[in-house]
Amino acid sequence: MVKPFDQWDGVIQVVSGYCGGHVENPSYEQVKTGTTGHYEAVQITFDPEILSYKEILNIYWQQIDPTDDGGQFHDRGSQYRTAIFYHSEEQKRLAEESKKQLEKNGRFTKPIVTRILPAKPFYPAEEEHQHFYKKNPKMYMEDRSKSGRDKFIQQYWKSK
Repeated sequence: MVKPFDQWDGVIQVVSGYCGGHVENPSYEQVKTGTTGHYEAVQITFDPEILSYKEILNIYWQQIDPTDDGGQFHDRGSQYRTAIFYHSEEQKRLAEESKKQLEKNGRFTKPIVTRILPAKPFYPAEEEHQHFYKKNPKMYMEDRSKSGRDKFIQQYWKSK
C-alpha cells in the first residue's frame, strides 16, 4: 500500500507498520501470525493544502477489495483485513461518508466490510519492510502480479 500513495504530490511520508492490536511494539513475525490483533497498515503524512483527506480516501478505496473480510487478495488472515483508522471526528465523518457513497454507487454487489476505527498506537514495521517496492522491485512486481490485485483494480475501477 505504500507505492499507490508515494506517487502523489502532497504526500510527505508513507510508513509501513502495524495498528489496532493489543501487543506493544509488535514485530512482523508476531503480526503475521494473526494473534496480536494488529492490522498491517500504512501511516500517511500529507499536506492537506495539496492533497485532501477525501482524495486520500479515494486513492485507498481504489487499491483494496472492500468486500473481503478474510484478508486481501492472496494475503489471508485478520491482519490483512481492510480498515481506515481516523485521528479526528472530521476524518471519521469523511471516511464514513466515502464508505456510504461506495455502498450506494453499485460498483460492488457484496457488502462493504472495511472497518472505520479510531486510531490506536501505530508501530512502524522493521526497516526491511519500509518502501519494499523500491528496495526489491522485482520481488514486489512478481508478488503483486500473483496476488490478483491489478486484475481486481482493472475490473472494478478502470473499466467503470
